[in-house]
Amino acid sequence: MTTPAAPNVPFLDVLDPAFDFDAPEVYAAQAESWYADSPFGLLVLRYEEASDLLRDRRLTHDGRRYLEMHGITRGPIHDWFVPMIVNHDGEVHRRLRGLMNKAFTARRITRLRPFVRERAEELTDGLDDGGTHDFVAEFGIRLPLAVMCRLLGVRPEDYDLFGTWTADLGLIFSLSGGGDVVARLEHAVDGLNDYADHLIDDKLVRPSDDLSSDLVAAYQAGDGQVSREELRNLLVTLVFAAHDTTRHQLANAMVVFARHPGQWALLGRRPELASQAVEEVMRWQPSSTSIYRFAAEDFTYKGLAVEKGTYLTMCVKAAQRDPRAYKNAGRFDITEVRELPSLQFGGGPHHCLGAALARVEVGEALSVLAARLGPPSLMEPPAWPGPLGIQGPETLPLRFGPGLTRPERP
Repeated sequence: MTTPAAPNVPFLDVLDPAFDFDAPEVYAAQAESWYADSPFGLLVLRYEEASDLLRDRRLTHDGRRYLEMHGITRGPIHDWFVPMIVNHDGEVHRRLRGLMNKAFTARRITRLRPFVRERAEELTDGLDDGGTHDFVAEFGIRLPLAVMCRLLGVRPEDYDLFGTWTADLGLIFSLSGGGDVVARLEHAVDGLNDYADHLIDDKLVRPSDDLSSDLVAAYQAGDGQVSREELRNLLVTLVFAAHDTTRHQLANAMVVFARHPGQWALLGRRPELASQAVEEVMRWQPSSTSIYRFAAEDFTYKGLAVEKGTYLTMCVKAAQRDPRAYKNAGRFDITEVRELPSLQFGGGPHHCLGAALARVEVGEALSVLAARLGPPSLMEPPAWPGPLGIQGPETLPLRFGPGLTRPERP
């Protein structure tokens, strides 16, 4: 069953290859209605409604149904995604979430910060020559990959092998893009499942001070906290949470600052604005442009009778430029204090565990880059993979201007 849109509700063809959430018709539709119709379901365009529905227990992820919509009913993608923690609710979700909360602590993230800073400085060294660089390949992928591997206890010699799979895992939310998405995703899931099994076996014998060892210890305790299959799934899902969205957010930040060089220069002069800059970048150009839900039951919301099974997409990028929610919503300004949180990390029981780590990584990266280098300039227009799901350019050739300071590295 699907809920039909009212006759006067705007229609947005998000499957059109030329569609862009920056287009004027999106914000005209937002001004007219809190939701729009689309070829596959309802699009929630405003912040208040998107925030409400992300926390609404009458909506669910229903991973099985999501894959069926894209023709996937079996195979490695199905076997990874359907049992994923975000696709559980109730007691199973509370048990797995409780285990993750014990391992994914604020203390662990705080201890990672010096490593993040050091790695950001090392990667910035390679960009500080006035030449053209692919920011995605040379910085955007490498920083979160190194942090994720450090977090999980992956050996440095395995970083490159690991990275060939992690970069494709986020394609799970871009299945509507077609092409070779399914093949790439299957290859990534197969590789990461095998590696997760190897990691579990290694940590059973040689535990260390890392998140993987903490999770393996819970499994080894044998008190029913987590099964071997659940543990493998959690580790693969952590890879997705800790790498893909962050690497895209870093690249998206460079696109934004290339178009707002004055804001970059301001950040270089005022490093105390780094945390606000992170929030503004995520508001303006989020890596998670949309989040889907299914109605688990019939209900009515703001006059709309939603039938069980209805597919709703929270349009994060549009909602985060909603003038009803934000003062000067249509302006990118790192000095503006934004009271409302980013939507791209979800809400309620399923709020992303990696949100704090992502903020640390992007904040340290922006702080180092802006202090050392002048504003980035795009050498060619970025190519976006599609308007829905996780979005960021796969390549980003750019050049940084001369910075105000070039401190010597110890």
